[in-house]
Amino acid sequence: MPDRSVDELEEALLGVSALIESTVAMNRDRYSTDRLVTAITGPYRNVLSTAEEMITGARSSIDIVHARRVHEEERSERSERGLLYKADPSVTVQLLSSPELLDENFVREQIGQPHPAAIRVARVPPIQAIMVDREAALVVTGVMVNRRAAVIRVPEVIHTLQILFDNVWRGAVPAGERIVFGDRSRAAFARQILGALRAGVTDEVAARDLAVSVRTYRRYVAEIMALLGANSRFQAGVRAAELGLLPPAGRPGSG
Repeated sequence: MPDRSVDELEEALLGVSALIESTVAMNRDRYSTDRLVTAITGPYRNVLSTAEEMITGARSSIDIVHARRVHEEERSERSERGLLYKADPSVTVQLLSSPELLDENFVREQIGQPHPAAIRVARVPPIQAIMVDREAALVVTGVMVNRRAAVIRVPEVIHTLQILFDNVWRGAVPAGERIVFGDRSRAAFARQILGALRAGVTDEVAARDLAVSVRTYRRYVAEIMALLGANSRFQAGVRAAELGLLPPAGRPGSG
């Protein structure tokens, strides 16, 4: 299930973060000695230079997790988005983004490209990762003074990350198929309705909770079902959860 895969991905990435931390703290660590983990220190441009090296050197595949917010002081004219255009046209590029950080301009730029990047959206932990040829990964965690970055070539770690990436990728939503409900307040209202549908709340109770008439509530339900391509209310709730429009059932804040 996609939600479990995301949990597993988060656990794996936390393990990678711990590995980075220990590498930075202990230069004589076994992995550092064997050049299986190389810490990247200094300004953010050093991270971008390493990313550029890996992207231009890729032979078959580039898989990216983009879910870490870049601090304003880390921004550069050499963005990750721009670097991707330096990849060889024969290389397959897959970009997995969190909904909040999806680059709409990059999505639009892929339309009509001879070799477009595949872009999908899913709930993923706040991290940046570039995995190249299933052999190496550049992983960045934290922000500014707490930022940790390293290139990892530990086969066991790469194998685990790649499997988890593939699992989340299969359950993620293609960027062109996302459901857009409008502005933030309308989207929040739609999520409340979806939560009510998933919970099986009656129209009368849901309408009262949302302070709208039953007729208005049912009109919104019909609109949302149409957007989701759902034939029933239950299917709409399930589809919304699959698309990441609702928090997983049973977690705090779930409807």
